This record gives sequence, C-alpha cells and structure tokens, in this order.
Amino acid sequence: MFKSPSGMGEKKLFVLAGEASGDLHASEVVRELLDRCPGVKVFGAGGKKLKEAGAELLYDVDDMSVMGFVEVVGRALFLRKVLRDLERLVSSERPDAALLVDYPGMNLVIAGFLRRKGVPVVYYISPKVWAWKEGRVRKIRQFVDRLLVIFDFETAFFRKHGIEAQFVGNPVVEEVEKLDLPPLGEFLHRSGIEPGRRIVGLLPGSRRQEISALYPEMLGAARLLGEKYNPVFLLGRADHVDPVLYESCGRREGITLVGCSAYEVMRYSDLALVTSGTATLEALCFGLPMIVVYRTGRLNYALARRIVRLRNISLANLVAKGLDSPGRVVPELLQAEASAGRMFAEASRLLDEPGALDAMSRELLEARARLSALSPSGEVASVLEGYFADRTLRAEMSTQST
Repeated sequence: MFKSPSGMGEKKLFVLAGEASGDLHASEVVRELLDRCPGVKVFGAGGKKLKEAGAELLYDVDDMSVMGFVEVVGRALFLRKVLRDLERLVSSERPDAALLVDYPGMNLVIAGFLRRKGVPVVYYISPKVWAWKEGRVRKIRQFVDRLLVIFDFETAFFRKHGIEAQFVGNPVVEEVEKLDLPPLGEFLHRSGIEPGRRIVGLLPGSRRQEISALYPEMLGAARLLGEKYNPVFLLGRADHVDPVLYESCGRREGITLVGCSAYEVMRYSDLALVTSGTATLEALCFGLPMIVVYRTGRLNYALARRIVRLRNISLANLVAKGLDSPGRVVPELLQAEASAGRMFAEASRLLDEPGALDAMSRELLEARARLSALSPSGEVASVLEGYFADRTLRAEMSTQST
C-alpha cells in the first residue's frame, strides 16, 4: 500500500474522460491504480464506470459527449461552464497528477491549465492527429508530460514531430480478453432463438445523435433482410442511453429483434451493421464480419472532408490495412450511402457470396494478432504510480533539508 509521508496528506488524481469508451478505459486504469495505491483520491469528470471504480465525479459523460462540429458550437456555453468548473475543482484539490483520456476538444484545453498549475499531465489514448487537426501536435508537445498511445503506428508518427510517445497496448483487446460470455447454444436458449437461424447484429452507436441518425436506417435494412433471409436481429444497446430513444426510431414489424449487450452482438452474430467508432475495433477483436456505417449533418461532413486525411474512416480498416492504404477489409457506407437500401444490398452480397464472411473474419483476426499483448491499464497505472512516488520523494527530501 502506498503511504504518504507525514504532513503530505492523501494522494490525488484528477481524471477527465468525456465519452463512454474513455470512461470505460479510464475506469480500468483507476481500478488498477487503487489496487496498488488504495489511499489515492480520484476525482473529475467521467461516467458510470469511473464512478463504480471509485472516482468522485463533478460531471457525467452523458452530458459532455457531443458529436459533430455544429453540435459542439451549439453547446459551447455549457462546455465552457464545464471547463471552468473543472478548473476551479483542480485549483481547490491540487492533484498530484492528471489522467486525461481521449476527448481532445476539452482535454487539450485543460492540459494547458494543468501545466500552468504545475500538475503533471498523463494523456492516455492520443488525439487522432494522424487523421486530422495535426496542429494539435504543438499543444501535446507543450502541455503533455507523458503521451500513452494505443496503436503502435502512432509512435513513429509522434517521433517525427519530436514527441516520444509510449505504446501501452490497446485497451479494447484487454477488455475483450476479460469477457466471460456463455457458449452460443446457451445464449440461443436463453434468448429464445432457434438453433441454425442466421443472426445479424445492429450496433447503432453509443451517442444519441448517432442512434437517431443511423438506427432508423438499420431498422429499414433489417426489414428488407427479414423478407429475404428471415434472420434474428440482435440490437446492441448502450447502457447509458434511455430505451425510449430506441423505441422512437422506427417500426419493428416483420423482424425478430432481441436486445442485448454490444459484446453479445459481436460474439454471436454472423454479420453486423456497425456505426463507425470504437465498436469497429471491438468487433475486429471478435473476428466479426461487419459493414461500417456513418452519417452526420451535411455541414459537419463537408467540414470533415476538408480536414480529414484518411482514406478509410473505420478503426477496423485502419488497424488491418494501415494509415495510408486505400484497401479495405470491411465495407464503409458514409452519409447518403448509409441508407437502408445500401445496407441491405451490401449485406446481401456478403451473405450470398460463398466464403465471403469467413474470409473477412480471418483477415480481422489476423489484424488482432498484430496488436500488442501488453496490459494497458497496468502500464498506465505504473506511469501514474511513478508520479506519486516522485512527489513523495521530493517532499521527503524537502523535509530533510529543513
């Protein structure tokens, strides 16, 4: 157990994770850290997972998660208030270190404040500056003490910009490896699904805006697929999203729809429609054949096309093929193409072509095998533990000198 020297008081960690995936990954780090250093006080902003891990939260992730350029502008006043409140909290609590997880719009701003306050900044899950907003590299170099990245190709990118980034492994792989899901037969029996029926997964995302934009189209594709193949559809619902939102997105007549967790969708489906984001990397870890979809407002998309430099948008394709390859393992349907008709056509092609699903699954599993076997939560906790130890050593030396 880590003990503070006499007069030092409790050790404190400020944490900020503004999205559901960041909340999950930050919570694993906090659990690991508190196992090693039970006396650390963890506070800041995050979600249900961080709170369950023992963090005291001023703001919830569901209030802070905003998707798209236009939406960010619309909520600018609220987000500015969040930032000011968190800065006041930092000034009051005076943490020994800060853990910032993804969420660059706010985290790179508060990183500058933390630097001015003399708080060491550990940034876990780097902003995707290799995809867009490369100018953020300057802020990372200026404000971040330790940059911990989750894709091995990121280390070379940052080294070119004069930043030594540490690859700590990928938390998605870590999370998937911890799962204890029942065998397929047990899941089918529990869910009332006849053995042998084809299963198609629907993963409409974890944000309200994503679900509202894409789930109605997924339901439309499901109705068309239901007429042709009569499959069972598994809907992966986000825990923090009000179930009423799913109910309001469209009619479900003519399809067999079973609600379950996102991971159950990935484990038991033959094919899935997946909203672009972390879910595509999670699905890759299962070797799940997928069709990646994404839709946002016209202005958001027009702005994104001007600044995003990637040939592919899904993490599944980026991990499997690399940053600069035009090739794809999984299809990507964007904007107008993310329609019920196009989803149906692409799914039908994969379902009808002999060996197509198996070939895609093999490529995805090969990509997973290339990801590191490191334990990210342990690696990040070790970095934080080192900052607490440094602070203690300096305090002891100061006490001895007086």
